[in-house]
Amino acid sequence: MKYILLLFSVAILASCQPEIAEVVNVEGGQIEGYTKDNLHIYKGIPFAAPPVGDLRWKEPQPLESWDGIKETKAFSASPFQNDPQPFYCWSKEFIAPPEPLSEDCLYLNVWTGAKNTDEKRPVFVWIYGGGFNSGSTACDIYDGEEYSKDGVVFVSLNYRVGPLGFMAHPELTEEQGGHSGNYGLLDQVAGLKWVQENIEAFGGDPENVTIGGQSAGSMAVHALMASPLAKGLFNKAIAMSGGYGAALRTIAQADADALGVQLQEALGAENLADMRSMSSEQIQEAVSKVQGRFALVTDGYMLPEGAYENKASVVPVLTGWTKDDGGFLAGPQMTLEQYENNIKERYSENADEYLTVFNAETDEDAAKMQTRISTLGFTGVPARKLALSSSEPVFVYEVAHVPTDKPDFPHYGAFHTSDVPYALRNLHTWDRPWQEHDMKVQEVLSSYYLNFIKTGNPNAEGLPEWKNYTEDNGYVQVVDNEIAGRKNYYAKEFELLTK
Repeated sequence: MKYILLLFSVAILASCQPEIAEVVNVEGGQIEGYTKDNLHIYKGIPFAAPPVGDLRWKEPQPLESWDGIKETKAFSASPFQNDPQPFYCWSKEFIAPPEPLSEDCLYLNVWTGAKNTDEKRPVFVWIYGGGFNSGSTACDIYDGEEYSKDGVVFVSLNYRVGPLGFMAHPELTEEQGGHSGNYGLLDQVAGLKWVQENIEAFGGDPENVTIGGQSAGSMAVHALMASPLAKGLFNKAIAMSGGYGAALRTIAQADADALGVQLQEALGAENLADMRSMSSEQIQEAVSKVQGRFALVTDGYMLPEGAYENKASVVPVLTGWTKDDGGFLAGPQMTLEQYENNIKERYSENADEYLTVFNAETDEDAAKMQTRISTLGFTGVPARKLALSSSEPVFVYEVAHVPTDKPDFPHYGAFHTSDVPYALRNLHTWDRPWQEHDMKVQEVLSSYYLNFIKTGNPNAEGLPEWKNYTEDNGYVQVVDNEIAGRKNYYAKEFELLTK
């Protein structure tokens, strides 16, 4: 009888738990998404006021409430940027849709398989790359369905890019209490605050949030770990192909202000008010006349001086690179003679050591060594620095697997961003004739990521063991057709590159 009463009580309790439906209450009002394959999907949820008009170049402001039910069934506009077009190794699946583009872009998307609001599923927040000048949550390879099928609430958020996301200016610095710039990063902080306040409505656990991103998204992850404004908003991080150091050049507030004055002059504007009255197209077009790059600012607010050495959030991290990550940074391919002369010019007293460690005997070797130096400097050194400076476990990888070639498309090796569709379990969104070995790499790599998102540890039964990186072991998990850890991987290269 007691057993029957217990079952009855559990059934009653379960029936009282709020069930996730297509209409959800969030900050600002009610939203309506759609259901697909037992998943609830919401696209284009506003998380801050539109940063337009007087709100251009301001920290994201609170939403105004709306009446009725807001339909959230399609991606919002991508942040305003140059016309998105496929280029180099990045086919259309990696690129923002060509339209719509708008300054009114502060929206996020949620995929969840939760049935009830109290399921406490782990949350993964994806931050796109694009050099802080382009990007969008609407890229095909960033789809969240597969992760949500595996018990994770997947969130992707838009942030402002280019001059609209990262311009500083003396008038802005005065207006905003001694700092300006970094608006795209502040958008990310606002999105993470939204997650903390609203994700339970989608069955997510605000105390189990992992942030992740690739390229500029990875640099943003490093910046969020460094910033006091993001402290407490996440408890794990995934940083793919980017980090602090040589790969992440911040500029001082005064230098950033001077860059903003250059933009003002290029626009022929009299003052900040004049600049705020101009169209986003005018702002974007004037960038070509500016000598410099709008980037992350050591503003004393979002990013204090020394933030990367004294991180506000010390959390478990999964980080790494693709084997040919730096190929797009290596410059024109050199002959063996050109390569050797270049090393002698760049590294002078260490040139002989470089030519020994990064040895080349043919023109083909020289091209490979160019890419290796760029890759390890751009992504490997920051990953190693992070691992050696953290009191929490840091798991380091290299994806050496080369995607199956697409007919009539150039071969780029394991290129920058090629690991993202594998890691997010999204090969089906990328048009290539996938083979069995591709699917195996996708399954293993995405399983590592999902395990880390859920528990802070990528390991699980049935997967090759992955040890966290320490100074003693130099352990890197190499993901190729065969997957195995390598001790003291690139030890000589790192020793030389960090001299």
